[in-house]
Amino acid sequence: MRQITKDFPGVRANDAVDFKVAQGEIHGLLGENGAGKSVLMGILYGLYQPTSGEIFIHGRAVAIRSPAEAIALKIGMVHQHFMLISNMTVAENIVLGFEPDGYFWNRKEIAQRVAQFAAEAKLPINPEETVGQLSVGAQQRVEILKVLYRQAQILILDEPTAVLTPQETEALFRAMRALRDQGKTIIFIAHKLKEVLSICDRITVLCRGKLVGTEDAGATDESKLAEMMVGTKVVPATRIGEATIGDRVLEVKDLTADGERGERALEGLSFELRAGEILGIAGVEGNGQTELVEVLTGLRRPTGGKVFLSEADLSGITPRTALDYGIRHIPEDKRKRGIIPGFSVKENLILGDHCRPPFKGRFSWLMERVIRRFADKRIEEFQIQTPSRDTPIDSLSGGNQQRLIVGRVYGHQKRPTLLIAAQPTCGLDVQATRYVRQKLIELSDQGAAVLLVSADLDEVMAISDRILVIHNGRLHEASKRPSRQELGLLMIGGREDE
Repeated sequence: MRQITKDFPGVRANDAVDFKVAQGEIHGLLGENGAGKSVLMGILYGLYQPTSGEIFIHGRAVAIRSPAEAIALKIGMVHQHFMLISNMTVAENIVLGFEPDGYFWNRKEIAQRVAQFAAEAKLPINPEETVGQLSVGAQQRVEILKVLYRQAQILILDEPTAVLTPQETEALFRAMRALRDQGKTIIFIAHKLKEVLSICDRITVLCRGKLVGTEDAGATDESKLAEMMVGTKVVPATRIGEATIGDRVLEVKDLTADGERGERALEGLSFELRAGEILGIAGVEGNGQTELVEVLTGLRRPTGGKVFLSEADLSGITPRTALDYGIRHIPEDKRKRGIIPGFSVKENLILGDHCRPPFKGRFSWLMERVIRRFADKRIEEFQIQTPSRDTPIDSLSGGNQQRLIVGRVYGHQKRPTLLIAAQPTCGLDVQATRYVRQKLIELSDQGAAVLLVSADLDEVMAISDRILVIHNGRLHEASKRPSRQELGLLMIGGREDE
């Protein structure tokens, strides 16, 4: 890709970027949120048209006007959010859009063909299993097989390890190496520097839409890559000194709850959380984390058990009651639960507290002057990059939206009693990740109880005082200083002695 420039209204996403990838290599693409990685790869896959610049495949200039033309050029993209139909089988998902000719086709023959194809690609899977019943790692294999089935020689993988266990990540890396050995070219978009260094041959870094440079993986390290991404040295978030653990804040006893389809999602969970403590809950997505967070924040009613905040019984509370008791929430899906896209920055900053003083005055009128003053203070304190307090929140980057949500956690009080942080840094860049983690540490140092629910083992291990693992709706306590291997095994229901 030569001198690629892409302009959106008021924003230059890519600025004369040169990006070269050799056949048969795994090439990492790094950069902060908003650095232009996804736009650059969207241009390669035909999702966007460049304002200027050229693309060459095997030395031949090409124009890629749509994903269909990219596929014809043997370019495939595996998106961060899977594009699968859950009630169809693996084989049906893989051949979808590329079915055999004719009105009638033999599903058994197709399943056999897919099974043979998967074995040759070193991505074995049961072709007749329903996709909705597969683990996250297995669903990702289906996505990669879909791309390979379309004869892709250049694969773009967008944040493929975001929700995988260490074991699933290593299995994916083995498959990637096997594909590289077969002559395939892989572009690996990621935020986790350790993973990029372990799997990539070369790494290209973008910053604010411009090319910073390309490094051989064996000749660089995490510190240098982080500095290239951010433009300054990055110090990891860490607690200074030992945590000061206080009285019990949260007690959960024999908690049970059902999922969306009426299935049992939580199976008799019991645990305690104390003031000044960060309790990490690790687990693969879909094992009950979402239901646990929803019960504790009043978004889902439990079917059994008790939840106590200090001495108050909060079993089956409403979200408003949770806020009244000082329970704050960083949701895993910020667009669904964390912000109202059509609202301004200042309006989003007071959500949850808009119904009480000092923001609510007589006759339920909003106190505009108080709100403006509060918003300006939060924007400055939490370094929210926005043109003004009245800017629609849709126009902010994901990292700045998350800063706003973290700023709102404090509300108009000094600190919450209990903070429930669900996947708080998912999809964030190095700088924003460090910022959010440091704020969680600061809150616990101020005496708040913090429940950290995350699929990122590096995050859980870096800032948690104690770690529990959730699997199939049940909790398992890890050792005092667990290894990644121990936590990964617990996340898939195993034990280290097995």
